[in-house]
Amino acid sequence: MASVTTFSLMLHFLLLISCSSFHQLSSAFTQQEYHEALEKSILFFEGQRSGKLPSNQRQTWRGDSGLSDGSSYHVYFKLNCLTIFLINSLIMINVVIQVNLVGGYYDAGDNVKFGLPMAFTTTLLAWSVIEFGSSMTDQIENARAAIRWSTDYLLKAATTTPDTLYVQVSMPPT
Repeated sequence: MASVTTFSLMLHFLLLISCSSFHQLSSAFTQQEYHEALEKSILFFEGQRSGKLPSNQRQTWRGDSGLSDGSSYHVYFKLNCLTIFLINSLIMINVVIQVNLVGGYYDAGDNVKFGLPMAFTTTLLAWSVIEFGSSMTDQIENARAAIRWSTDYLLKAATTTPDTLYVQVSMPPT
């Protein structure tokens, strides 16, 4: 759960920075310091992107990744409901399927995508834009792009296969 905490803490930091227009918070730091912290917080999201990166990616050291997420190598289900009894033995069948789960955000630099923490983080980021967007000035488009990157993936994870929600993407166990 440490990786979930990392992503969530970064978002809480972003929300705190977004509150910079309130006088009780702005007395400790200058407006320029808040602006720089907000910019770096949103850059953190860009650094965690998975998939084919857009041409306007600001972190040039970051390359495309996870382009095969959802391929047969990465999605495994163990069907608990399908049982075959053969000579008093229970055999579990592994079913391998292929879906497109490219995109979204890695949780903490470990090449794992957790859907539910990503949904929580995206919700808080979107909420901060709704509440404090007017204070974000030149970072508002970057914040919206961060929200869009996540929501595109989350919609894909929820609608790719009927009656299925993909909540984690990572390397399969060996």
